Amino acid sequence: MTQTIGLPREIKDGERRVALDPSAVKMLVHSGLVALVEKGAGLGSGFKDQDYALVGARIVDTAAEVWSADLVCKVKEPQPSEWAYLRPGLQLFAYLHLAAGPALAEALANSGVEAYAFETLTWPKGLPLLAPMSEIAGRAAAIVGAFHLAEGSGTLLGGAAGAPPARVVVIGMGVVGTMAARGARGMDAEVTGVDVDLERLLEVHERGIVTSTLYSNHHNVGEAVVNADLVVGAALVTGARAPVVVTKDQVESMRPGSVIVDLAIDQGGCVETSRPTSLSNPTYVEAGVIHYCVTNVPGQYPRTSSRALSAAVIPRLIDLAKDPNSERIAGSLNVSHGKVVHPAVIASLRGDYQTAID
Repeated sequence: MTQTIGLPREIKDGERRVALDPSAVKMLVHSGLVALVEKGAGLGSGFKDQDYALVGARIVDTAAEVWSADLVCKVKEPQPSEWAYLRPGLQLFAYLHLAAGPALAEALANSGVEAYAFETLTWPKGLPLLAPMSEIAGRAAAIVGAFHLAEGSGTLLGGAAGAPPARVVVIGMGVVGTMAARGARGMDAEVTGVDVDLERLLEVHERGIVTSTLYSNHHNVGEAVVNADLVVGAALVTGARAPVVVTKDQVESMRPGSVIVDLAIDQGGCVETSRPTSLSNPTYVEAGVIHYCVTNVPGQYPRTSSRALSAAVIPRLIDLAKDPNSERIAGSLNVSHGKVVHPAVIASLRGDYQTAID
């Protein structure tokens, strides 16, 4: 039976979020659980150790102590230096993105840990633990896209009298793509939304979120990106590796100094030329195009992100602690009893990683 919940300090590059704010930890304590909070875990988000202590948490000095808990809840996937803390019987609840991380999948399976992923939880509908970070990443995409476009081609998203606005193409009109489109439209850019869901395209067009729409296929995407100043990749398949929607030759057709923000990079990226970057070194240039492929975009807004994530996670964390078989955590189990068990993750890893899926 789960009695202790561990809240580690995040160590991924540039990551300042924390999975639970003090109000959420207070809910854990009131539920009869013991909360172990690693010293300094909330500082990057503006939460002091004292804030956690005042709501009943036990502040521990080391990562080893916090990882000794029955259930560890954190924001990002365990980094290689944390793999030594994985062990049989441990429950882990975090963003895992295993479809793009075969080495992590193998480490989790070999350790015997029970690993639950925020991003594949589907109760009661949609992806409720992914949505808040998708919202923030989408909002951020317009901001970082505008910034890097200025240092690239020198184009202002909204244009000016006598100069046209920038052309923005958003691929995938889910939560993250919609928020990216809204942000770009808010700066008066011309925004084309691309998706395979015609009903969704009609909806975002009617609401004024985009100025035009395109059905997603290779030809249409190629026509859209060749004239784009900013391309935002937001294609998502739950639990699976992101589909490659923008090919290398299409990237090469873009004007020098244009920008790609690939928000699907956590799941492998939906642009063929994308590769993961970090908050400390967020961009690279390929084919003359600036690529922004940070794997933890919301981490640069830790106060907002932590509060939004905490509000979404805490009820499901309590459900998991009380009953790992609860319908309220449906879809979240990714690794169990030494095997990858989520169908979409299995399908994505097949060929890259066989041990846990045969």
